[in-house]
This record gives sequence, structure tokens and C-alpha cells, in this order.
Amino acid sequence: MLKNKEVSEEKKPSGNKFSLFIRKNAQYIVLVIAVIILVNPDAKSFVLRQLMATGLFNASIDKKGDGTVSQANTDFDFADEKGNIQNTASLRGKVVFINFWASWCPPCRAEFPSIETLYTQFKDNPDIFFLTINEDSDPATGKAYLEKEKFSVPMYQSNGNVPAEIYSGALPTTVVLDKNGKVRLHHAGFANYASDKFVRQIEELINE
Repeated sequence: MLKNKEVSEEKKPSGNKFSLFIRKNAQYIVLVIAVIILVNPDAKSFVLRQLMATGLFNASIDKKGDGTVSQANTDFDFADEKGNIQNTASLRGKVVFINFWASWCPPCRAEFPSIETLYTQFKDNPDIFFLTINEDSDPATGKAYLEKEKFSVPMYQSNGNVPAEIYSGALPTTVVLDKNGKVRLHHAGFANYASDKFVRQIEELINE
């Protein structure tokens, strides 16, 4: 007959197998997660969106007179989904929110919900124009992404050369022009454009 001590030792659990597996394979698991985040645009954009939620990536518009790009370098042609061509010079008298984006770009995907929120707040205001320029090689891909995510932001494409002072190829790039066509914000990289502060700054630009 086994003694009480021996019985107790036999019944003692060997430990949680799952926890043991995690401990033994922690480095491998972290590597797999990192690869998924780097390869999968949705996963990467999700991580970036969580970073945006901290408030560290809130956009901010320069004060009046702090623009760094001259008015002469801001104008370029763009086309709407029907092929109608227009020039940014025709938008004088309006605040122009310009965003260069692509559906395959994780930072673009991360910030786009904030742009949609901003657009929803101001879409009925005649004093602001949202010029969201898609940089996908196939416009249908960009359109499909907007429809899949149920975004209502209009889609445009550049027509011809865009001044390097406005867009140098980095995605996403966001530019805000005041009513005189002067650059008041130029930001390459993702940001949150739906913060209360940024909304107030847009309203101030509209009222200038």
C-alpha cells in the first residue's frame, strides 16, 4: 500500500501544458506574430491604429504664416471617377484637405477611418474640399477597398505631375491648403485627423 505522501505526489499535476509550450516557444511565437504583422496589411494597419489611439499621432495645423511651401508650387491637375479634370487653382476660396493614399498601404489603411470621420463632419460644408487621391496602379482596386470598408470619401487621381513640394512619393501624405492655396499642413506618414483639436483647426481655417 502506498503511503499518503506517495499518493499525493502521484496526483500532483505536472503543470499546465499550454503554459509550458508558450514558455518553450516564446521567441518563435513572437517571430511568427511579427511576420504576420509585417506581411498582412490589415494586421499592420490594426497595430498602427492602436498606436494612433494613444493620441501621440494627432495631426496639427500650422499657425497662420508658418507655411513652408509657396502658393505657386501647390497647383496640379486631378481627375474624378468620371474622368473630369480639374486644377487645384479652381479651389481657391475653399480649404482643401489633400490625402495621397493606396489600398495596399498599411499606414494609409490605419489613418483612413479618421479621414472618413473628418469627411463625414464637413462633407456638407461648401467651404472645404476633400481631395483624396488614390495611388493604386489600378483605380478599380482603390474603389473596391473603399466600397469594402464602406467609406464614403470621394476618390480622385492625379493627372500629370504633382509638385514635389506637395507629394514626393511617400504614402500616406496629407496636405491642407488654406483658402489662398497656401500650405498649412504637410505631413508624410500616418496621423489621426479626427481629433477634437484638428477639427477645431479646420473650422478656424474655414472661418479665416
